[in-house]
Amino acid sequence: MAIDVVSLFSGGGGLDLGFKSAGFNIIWAIDNNQNAVNTYKANIGDHIICDDINKIDVNNIPHADVVIGGPPCQSFSLAGNRHVEDDRGQLVWRYISIIKEIKPKAFLFENVTGLLSAKNGKGEKIIDLLKNAFRDIGYTLTTQVVNAADYGVPQRRKRVIIVGVKGESRFSFPKATHNESGVGLKKYVSVEEALDDLPKVIYDENGSADYLEMPKTEYQKRMRNVEKVTEHFMPQMSELDKYIVEHVKPGGNYMDIPPDVKSSRIRRLQREGGHTTCYGRMKPDEPSYTINTYFNRPNVGCNIHYREDRLITVREALRLQSFPDSYVVVSSSKQGRNLIVGNAVPPMLAEVMAKELKKYVEEEI
Repeated sequence: MAIDVVSLFSGGGGLDLGFKSAGFNIIWAIDNNQNAVNTYKANIGDHIICDDINKIDVNNIPHADVVIGGPPCQSFSLAGNRHVEDDRGQLVWRYISIIKEIKPKAFLFENVTGLLSAKNGKGEKIIDLLKNAFRDIGYTLTTQVVNAADYGVPQRRKRVIIVGVKGESRFSFPKATHNESGVGLKKYVSVEEALDDLPKVIYDENGSADYLEMPKTEYQKRMRNVEKVTEHFMPQMSELDKYIVEHVKPGGNYMDIPPDVKSSRIRRLQREGGHTTCYGRMKPDEPSYTINTYFNRPNVGCNIHYREDRLITVREALRLQSFPDSYVVVSSSKQGRNLIVGNAVPPMLAEVMAKELKKYVEEEI
């Protein structure tokens, strides 16, 4: 029997791809970003609408067994000011009102770890208010900070996941399959293992290229489901970017850049420290750090290719997010493209969670 899913704040569909791979039936989705909606339609289906979730009639959302999605996380991000009173911060309560109306058997809520420390204007912790609100409408909750790398994604990406199950049943998070050392479990998938079969970068945004070689790792085999690589075009870099990239070694950061660099920010970081992944180059034998929405810049995270003197491509970011090579991004702008990729839930992580959740939902159908 099909398990129907409603997807909120769907973006480019990372969560949805994972749930679809696990055998769930996505019947309805919504996002307010037209680029994300167009991308979703190109990869998953036409059951998504582009609209403001605060303005739609909840009665028009179809009934579903499961609701998935996480409100935009900027308000709770550790990188931001965490103004939870702004419009984006208020979206978590809209999420709860929709759950209350649809009454799914279960839901999965995903957000940044900054949610755990975010407070409202009264000093109350948002996570506690959220949990109380979910419990008040009849859900038993299980909350955990999960690291995507623990489940075979080549990226150290930590996120808060709340799973609610209707009634008394309690969800158990799946056990990790990978770890840092490889002792007792599989070793973390490294960026080299994830990306080494990709061709040289191309210079046409709409172009494609043949793979460099046959897949050599299980991860590469899993990602490759097309004949040619797309979204693998050369990232634009300023002269300053090129200078920075040339000097940062694998695993290094701004401390590798010569002190004569024409950047007051870099000189300040070198004096004062902090933000250790800034201007970072990936280590080939380790997972990447979090792929963010600015992976086309060297100054926001660790985005320099582990071997070549350039920033990572969109396809490489997608690979590190565990999107299959058939996935295409439809966007009217470059930054719109990066937003879709950087904001996504890794589909492989979503699939692991979905398979576990399926056991609980099937018992109720």
